Amino acid sequence: MHFLKTLFWVILAVIAVIFSLRNWQPVPINLWAGLTADVKLPLLLVIGVLIGFLPTYAVHRTKLWRLKRRIDSLERNAQLTASPVSAPEPISPNPSTESPL
Repeated sequence: MHFLKTLFWVILAVIAVIFSLRNWQPVPINLWAGLTADVKLPLLLVIGVLIGFLPTYAVHRTKLWRLKRRIDSLERNAQLTASPVSAPEPISPNPSTESPL
């Protein structure tokens, strides 16, 4: 399975490099007050993906963090409220019931 994950990421990286090399041209972006910025197309796409991905990732990680804290709290409370389990007493042989051999 690890091999397939590595293969997937290598193929994705090769596709990204090929796309970047074939589309390495400046794209004008009109800013405020008549300013224009020339940005390479692959860089502009990476910035756009990060703008969409990072907030979603932050929300996801925050929810996971909250759930883990909640589970830890519930487990701690369950351990504190659980009654202690006593160890079973060893069985001692009764000398009157033993059969003589």
